[in-house]
Amino acid sequence: MDEQAFPAGGNAPEFTVSEISGAIKRTLEGAFGRVRVRGEITEFKRYPSGHLYFSLKDEGGKIASVVWRGSVSRLGLAPENGLEIIASGRISAYGERSSYQLVIDRMEYAGEGALLARIERLRQRLAAEGLFDPARKQPLPLLPRVIGIVTSAQGAVLHDIRTTIARRFPHPLLVWPVAVQGDAAAAQIAAAIVGFDRLVEGGNPPRPDVLIVARGGGSLEDLMAFNDESVLRAASACRIPLVSAVGHETDTTLIDFVSDRRAPTPTAAAEMVLPMRAELLADIGHRAARLENGVGRMLQALHLRLDRAGARMPDLPGLLGTARMRLDDRAHRLSLALPALVERRRAALAGVERRMPAPSGLIALRRARVDLVGSQLASALRQGLRDRNARALQVRLSPAPLAGMVRVQRARLEGLGGRLEAVSPRAVLERGYVLVRDGRGRAVTRAEGLRAGTHVTMTFADGERDARIEGSGASAQGQLDI
Repeated sequence: MDEQAFPAGGNAPEFTVSEISGAIKRTLEGAFGRVRVRGEITEFKRYPSGHLYFSLKDEGGKIASVVWRGSVSRLGLAPENGLEIIASGRISAYGERSSYQLVIDRMEYAGEGALLARIERLRQRLAAEGLFDPARKQPLPLLPRVIGIVTSAQGAVLHDIRTTIARRFPHPLLVWPVAVQGDAAAAQIAAAIVGFDRLVEGGNPPRPDVLIVARGGGSLEDLMAFNDESVLRAASACRIPLVSAVGHETDTTLIDFVSDRRAPTPTAAAEMVLPMRAELLADIGHRAARLENGVGRMLQALHLRLDRAGARMPDLPGLLGTARMRLDDRAHRLSLALPALVERRRAALAGVERRMPAPSGLIALRRARVDLVGSQLASALRQGLRDRNARALQVRLSPAPLAGMVRVQRARLEGLGGRLEAVSPRAVLERGYVLVRDGRGRAVTRAEGLRAGTHVTMTFADGERDARIEGSGASAQGQLDI
């Protein structure tokens, strides 16, 4: 401040408002320079211009703070009300309002306690929404075709996973390189998980069957990207089974609660998603051997059962031989029984024929009956006519018409008798023919069928005679010994 002339009215110097404001601003900025301030964020506002305005407070005071738009992406964390941080920046005065503020270009969490408190609040909120529910967990495939990996392209994590998979069971890997710490890490990890989930089955690149989200160990601040809400929601919504392998065995992040399986290390994650090829082959060989032994035992049991059943069954060839002998016996008996039956039937028929009366006698008997009935009818008619009107009936029923009726019936009866006589075998025998039958009662119609010494029966019109054939061949024809 330049030395001023003292006015006549007093010894105090006179300053303009701008001079005082500028002096205060220079004093503040020169006295403090770059500072680190610890406090809790309050009254947070994000303006459309991109600038962030809030206050930092503690138990004894509050200081206005601002983050210019160009520094937002380099802050290192996303500010929010209630978050305790350590802000790095410089003190600046705003003369137009007679105020001062902290211009911040870097933030960090105020110790692990603040980080853990923030993580716990987020964990409770997501747990209330059901994102950690075991029912949401998906089973890992037994043998995935493609394995997706979300991790840093540099570092030992990707090398360990590749080495483990190549050693256990070589499989194709699809790597989505991301930053695993820093300001942009959470957004890149969430985008990688969503990107893998949007791949189409059978597309190019192929859709993985399982995902591994991995990084090496680090401090709590280094692992904060895996406690980010956007990453957790992307992992929860992912339709691909997801394995988290963040940090060492003692490190725990919220993605471990959201993922389908948690692996203590990236190497353990690779062992978890793929079986050991040698162990798998050994297990298959063991199962094949057990199956072969089981099938062998089952076949042995079936053979034994078949042998027992065969032992209890009768001798099929013996049964067939017995049945064949029975059939031959029945056939022989049938061949003997049929001719005997025919012979018996023929003898019975011949006996009936011999007992039948002669047709002429039947005709004479029927004629006598007709004559008797005719005479009785004529006598009855005459008697009836005499009782009523003897003269009229005598005229109408004269003996001449009645005799005519009798003659008609007699002629009809004689015609029927003649037809019966014509078809009667007795009439044939009456004409001089003889019926010759062999010993079985069969009619003999040809001489060549008779041998010398054969006994035959000859039936004449008035009876039967037994005869024997003399001679043989052509000389035997007609020679009988009766």
